[in-house]
Amino acid sequence: MTKLISPVNPAPQSSLDASIPVTSVQLAVLDDLNGLLQLESLAFTGDRLSRRSFRRAINSAGSALFVAKRGDELLGYALLHLRQGTRLARLYSLAVSPSARGLGIGKLLIQACEKKALKQGKMLLRLEVSDVNHSAIGLYQKLGYKEFGHYDAYYEDQTDAIRMQKRLRHAGGEQTTRPMPWLAQGTPFTCGPASLQMVLSAMQPDYQATPDDELEIWREATTIFMTSGHGGCHPMGLALAGQKRGLLASVWLSEEGPLFVDSVRNELKKSVITRVHDGFAKQCHELQVPVHYSSMPLDQLIAEFDGGAVAIILISTFRMDGKKSPHWVVMSGYDEHCILVHDPDLDDEKPLPDDPPSPLDCQFVPIARDEFEKMSRFGQSRLQATVVLKAH
Repeated sequence: MTKLISPVNPAPQSSLDASIPVTSVQLAVLDDLNGLLQLESLAFTGDRLSRRSFRRAINSAGSALFVAKRGDELLGYALLHLRQGTRLARLYSLAVSPSARGLGIGKLLIQACEKKALKQGKMLLRLEVSDVNHSAIGLYQKLGYKEFGHYDAYYEDQTDAIRMQKRLRHAGGEQTTRPMPWLAQGTPFTCGPASLQMVLSAMQPDYQATPDDELEIWREATTIFMTSGHGGCHPMGLALAGQKRGLLASVWLSEEGPLFVDSVRNELKKSVITRVHDGFAKQCHELQVPVHYSSMPLDQLIAEFDGGAVAIILISTFRMDGKKSPHWVVMSGYDEHCILVHDPDLDDEKPLPDDPPSPLDCQFVPIARDEFEKMSRFGQSRLQATVVLKAH
């Protein structure tokens, strides 16, 4: 669980002379570890970061840990996470020493995080805050953060969390989004079924997204083999599974032949993949599931979203985790510069080794449009695959 953003304890009157400026706000170094741990114990009664977490944050290229100091005295810190391959940054934790509250240190640390996020090309900065931490909420609101979500019993002490975000760059208008339940894939090979279950849950209130149905969708839609391990899901297979469960489906494919077959060396596996592909194509024809053998333009994808449809899109994960794996995500919104997605892979990024990854990092993830178009081309053939789903 994500730790608390800023302390819940009421801010006492500062014991420091406010006329003496904070010496610096800078990136933390390993020599700051003892001071960080001491501050953590003073600021929080639960959801505390460990020495290992702080060490990892200091050394990680995907994080920035800022400290505010007066001389050698540590007055506060802010931990920022920068999600690779996206335009999203997240203020993971903010703490100010009880003896230094009321001096504007929290504001300085937040501004340092915003500057770093902008430098890294991020457009959105998100955070979570306890709904009883009114002073922190007020600070975030003054700095331009707006509420966009709420989670019950989010923290260790069972208090609720408010999600807030700020646009760091002008995005030409508000985001267009759709309420979309988020689900984690239950296995390394069921990103497609989990994505379809998110769409079903959004469009059919009575649908129950169970682990059993996740595996059943995979059984219906799998290519059986891939380069190694279990096969993923074929776009036609996902469309057929969605249609079977009451949705209207159509498929956009940039190539007509069997998918992924060029990456498989074994002739038997090639034969099986080809036969599965041909079987899906035949079923789509018989059940009148439209299959368009061309790439779906981004403008048309957005128009379908505006018309009430939701798309499941195949991407390459290389720009997110360097693994070049085919992966299904759900489009959950857009703005002038970004496409927003729900990513079913909870293990995409785990910035802190002793904290579980957060589902919040996988929802409405902003990806720059040009980056998204690169991600949505897989392999040497630049395969593009999109499944468009609509309610009846």
